[in-house]
Amino acid sequence: MAASVTQQLHDTLKAIGRQVRSAPTIGIILGTGLTKLLGEVEQTAAIAYASLPHMPASTAPGHHGRLVFGTVAGKTVVIMDGRFHLYEGYSAQDIAYPVRLMKALGVKTLLVSNVAGGLNPAFHIGDLMLIDDHINLLGTSPLIGPNADELGPRFPDMSRPYDAQLLTLAQQVAGAERLPVRRGVYVAMPGPQLETKAEYRWLRAAGADAVGMSTVPEVIAAVHAGLRVMAVSLISDLCIPETLKPVAIEEILAVADRAEPLLTKLFVGVITQL
Repeated sequence: MAASVTQQLHDTLKAIGRQVRSAPTIGIILGTGLTKLLGEVEQTAAIAYASLPHMPASTAPGHHGRLVFGTVAGKTVVIMDGRFHLYEGYSAQDIAYPVRLMKALGVKTLLVSNVAGGLNPAFHIGDLMLIDDHINLLGTSPLIGPNADELGPRFPDMSRPYDAQLLTLAQQVAGAERLPVRRGVYVAMPGPQLETKAEYRWLRAAGADAVGMSTVPEVIAAVHAGLRVMAVSLISDLCIPETLKPVAIEEILAVADRAEPLLTKLFVGVITQL
């Protein structure tokens, strides 16, 4: 019989405990190519996913596959340097596992980043979008299957998945730092192919401002676990049907590299005031 999620978490925690003594209070998930925040971390440990029982392996470009422990602005953090996606062949439960692990480690606040295509015609490449709601079009949820009551309730409320106080704080930091910040709705698609013009048109009509292939499973798991959540999309390309141009992953990574210092400044500013 396969081990329960709680037993798996116990195994992973035991392996981490051999290398890490401090309990992080802030968890961070880095999106594709978004790794400059690591330069702000006073690292105490970096553990490869491959060395931890039950942890999936990162296969997507720009995802290094390790948990980084340390401090940012004096706050204890654990950072996922590499996340997981449905298109890699993982289940929504696999994707949620590190979030549940963070909760078990002591995390109370989760900061999430991703790169996304801009559907809102008012957006520009390099903008940061604070996610204030999402649309789940992945066709699945990490909560499907038997519920482990010790992890969270059977029917978690999702009317406010993104913490209002954290959104306000992020806007205050962005204003003080003069960062190009928007607010909007993120829609998650399974990928790995990018969408067609007709799909972009439909997503925009449905109320989405940005589209990507991640984040929603982690946020659902975080809300289920009772964590406060803030999530930010870096707009890496524009998905406006009327002016759509082909885009390659190399271009997306290049934009992420150029604009990432803005995201790092925003995250450090928020963490400083938590």
